[in-house]
Amino acid sequence: MTHFTVSCLLVALFLCQSLVHAAYNGYYGYSPAAAPYPAEEPQNIMNPVDSCWRLKSDWDVNREDLADCAVGFGSSTLGGKKGNIYVVTNPYDNAQNPHPGSLRYGVIQAKPLWITFAKDMVITLANELMVNSYKTIDGRGAKVEIAYGPCITIQDVTNVIVHGISIHDCKPGKSGKVRSSPTHVGHRKGSDGDAITIFGSSNVWIDHCYLASCTDGLIDVIHASTAITISNNYFTQHDKVMLLGHNDNFVKDVKMKVTVAFNHFGPGLVERMPRVRRGYAHVANNRYDKWIMYAIGGSADPTIFSEGNYFIASDKSYSKEVTKREVKGGWNNWRWRTSNDVFKNGAFFVPSGYGSIPLPYSSAQRFTVAPGNLVPSLTADAGPLNCNRNGPCY
Repeated sequence: MTHFTVSCLLVALFLCQSLVHAAYNGYYGYSPAAAPYPAEEPQNIMNPVDSCWRLKSDWDVNREDLADCAVGFGSSTLGGKKGNIYVVTNPYDNAQNPHPGSLRYGVIQAKPLWITFAKDMVITLANELMVNSYKTIDGRGAKVEIAYGPCITIQDVTNVIVHGISIHDCKPGKSGKVRSSPTHVGHRKGSDGDAITIFGSSNVWIDHCYLASCTDGLIDVIHASTAITISNNYFTQHDKVMLLGHNDNFVKDVKMKVTVAFNHFGPGLVERMPRVRRGYAHVANNRYDKWIMYAIGGSADPTIFSEGNYFIASDKSYSKEVTKREVKGGWNNWRWRTSNDVFKNGAFFVPSGYGSIPLPYSSAQRFTVAPGNLVPSLTADAGPLNCNRNGPCY
């Protein structure tokens, strides 16, 4: 099959999806004959994650179907799919001895759980929230915020989904005892003030969250964490947004594989969207609005494949470049590639290395990456959705 034929099939797929979604919402104004691709203003189309579940009116009674919708390196993440539903009924938090009905009591359990919320709530944690394996934190149907205290730590565990919550104004954790399972309370030295820290963990999916204004990073993926997907999130008002890789000397991060897709990197962001060390980052179909320093950076010879993104540079002449490399020696052999990206307001990407960059996806991890001009549509609903029971999520 030729490259031209594949491109035509991709265009046909997205036009078809656009018309189906438009019909659902009573919108018939778009004519596919008007242009080879839809206009860059948002249209009624959905990305592959959302189209898997969002239009189903029975999502509330089949919440665990969400786990089948992840794409990329974290696509096999189960979360609490094979467990019971646990309902958070109050925002109260006790770091050492959590009470039934609290969020912490649910996330530390040894068995798989799908965690939901009985009502809107703002949870200010007493100390960092240690999430155990096989957990889903699912905010759909309520307005849930974790804010104004320490936030989420995913450490040395596997199969965790965090979906549909707002995490903002996170503060450093205190030195002290924190419960991480029903049988273990450990002494913690104090967290850094990240919104989400993923440390030595695998099969993690962060989807449709709002992240902003924390003391340190918004999402850190460190200490050989791998099989991670970060999708459909809205990031805003922060300096160091996303770090992938512990430090330049931590060689075990070479195993790290992270998919960053369908996110909206909104106003007021300075750098690290993401910043990558050693591992492999597939950065696909994200929207970037006027970063202050740079958008995608790295050090220690990472591999970065930027595909189908939509970059809008700031008006400042010194922040037009998408890329930044932190290096004492040369970087010409580092493999950084751009494909089907859209560059606005003078934005530009500096590639490096030789040859193509094969995506190390299995067949189950692969997903269709749209041309960059579709990104305003594909990311239009980034962040927590408005989900009412007995109807689709908007």
